[in-house]
Order: sequence, then C-alpha cells, then structure tokens
Amino acid sequence: MVTVPGEAGVAVAFLAEVAITFVLMLTVLFVSNAPRLARYTGLFVGGLVLLYITFEAPLSGMSMNPARSFASAFLSDNWTGWWVYFTAPLLGMSLAAALYVRLRGPAGVRCAKLHHDNPYRCIFCEYRAEQMRLGLPAPARSDKERDGVPRTRKAWSETGA
Repeated sequence: MVTVPGEAGVAVAFLAEVAITFVLMLTVLFVSNAPRLARYTGLFVGGLVLLYITFEAPLSGMSMNPARSFASAFLSDNWTGWWVYFTAPLLGMSLAAALYVRLRGPAGVRCAKLHHDNPYRCIFCEYRAEQMRLGLPAPARSDKERDGVPRTRKAWSETGA
C-alpha cells in the first residue's frame, strides 16, 4: 500500500505528520527520562501508534517513517506528496527535542538506553547500576579521565603515540 496524503490534501497531511511525530518524540523524551516510567516507554509509544493508525491515517496515510514511504512510492512509482513524509517527521521530532531541552534543560536529558538495571557499563553514559546502588562515585566519562591514558586513535595521534 502506498502512503499518500488523504482527501484533505497535502497541507493537512504535512501538519498531521508534524503533529504525530512531535507528540511521539515528546512522549518518548518525557517517559524515557522519568526513572519510574522509563520501562514503559514501549507501551506509551504503542498506544500512540494505535491512536495514530485509527485517527490520523485518513489525513496523511500515517507514515512516521521516511524509509517506509520511500519504498512504497518507489515500487509503485507513485510519488504523490512524497516530500511530506521526508520533511514533516524531521520537523516534528526536531521541534519536540527543542521544546524538551527548553523545558528541562540539557541536564534533564538522560541516557537513551532504557535498561540500566544490570551490572554492565552503559556504553552511552557510563552508568553502572551496581556502583549507584552501593553509593560509589560514577565512573569516569572516558579512559583518559580514569587513568590519564587516551585510548582513541585521535587521542593517540595527538600524543604522538
């Protein structure tokens, strides 16, 4: 099935796509950054997608995924309103991220990993649940901070090693 704007037209489809991606991204940011709710992020997203399929699909075809829209347009050679599905989601998610940072500040953005409750270091934020439980200080943010030895190729070339 090809994703095309609904009978209301391209402008309505564009606004609808911006709105659904804005709400989806804002929901992910608020829920995943709330320690008590983070584990339910998937349920929140699933509920929103259910609502979007039911109520928004007639307006824009409910894409939210440029790759899906491109594939169906390419295979059917039907490019009606294709630009909507490449621009609206990016705009909606960018606006949501900007609003979230404006409301919570940069410090309000936690790691994107949803499962930190394990003994393994998070490769994104260096979080270790075991250390946090024991009240130990957070691990160093990089190898250089930990032992003074840089471990990246860029850092090696800068030190002449």
